[in-house]
Amino acid sequence: MNASEVPIQKIKESMRATWMAGDFGIVAKTITGPAVEFVNRLPIATGARVLDVACGTGNTAIPMARRGAVVTGVDIAANLVVQARERAAAEGVSVTFDEGDAEQLPYADASFDAVVTMFGAMFAPRPEVVAAEFARVLKPGGLLAMANWNPASFSGEMFKVGSRHAPPPPGIVPPVLWGDDATVRERLMADFADVRTEMIPIDFDLPTSPAGAVAFFRKYFGPTHVAFSRLDEGGQAALAADLEALWASANVAPDPENHTLIRNEYLQVIARRV
Repeated sequence: MNASEVPIQKIKESMRATWMAGDFGIVAKTITGPAVEFVNRLPIATGARVLDVACGTGNTAIPMARRGAVVTGVDIAANLVVQARERAAAEGVSVTFDEGDAEQLPYADASFDAVVTMFGAMFAPRPEVVAAEFARVLKPGGLLAMANWNPASFSGEMFKVGSRHAPPPPGIVPPVLWGDDATVRERLMADFADVRTEMIPIDFDLPTSPAGAVAFFRKYFGPTHVAFSRLDEGGQAALAADLEALWASANVAPDPENHTLIRNEYLQVIARRV
């Protein structure tokens, strides 16, 4: 079965439920610094109209607005959109947050000067549709900036473990292929030029043991939370053991019983709309 034969509406409903599970806002707080660093590297001018796709709770949208951009954030998970609005209001930043799908963006053609996504649009099930939507809503010459987990990164390994225990629907390609240089270039070649990629380091730094880190992701990170929920008691124990082994093997903290420090990385992608 290929992706076109998968009942896409059921996949969308499952994806929305996955990202509404747990509380991604808690996870997002652990990478707010790297999100600001990502935004600060982008050549986005004051007054530029920017769309943050799969914006989550506003990790990139809010710092972009603080820099003077006119920002719209869109996400498939209604609860994350609510959190993003509350966060922007609390921080005194003006951002428009909408509920919507990366594969069917609710905006007119050529509406934005830049499209940005950090660990977000990569999870949409049909990457070719996502790439076409990026191109559609961007003005000619507009900027596309992505931050995508790399297949060989720690996150890539974590998703691989989860998929081994709780496989995705047939025909759905791994989201981390958006972090593969050759794949990204192939997906963008029809509508984008001057594609530049760079591996960027990012740390997972948690004040707990590796087992505690797994428990944290199990409780708050939607994909991990849902993977566990799909398994029986024995399956959950096996998944927990494999994840704990992965986190322990990658932990470089000097006090591993109380601190988990993972050297992770992602692929930064910068391109221009033709």
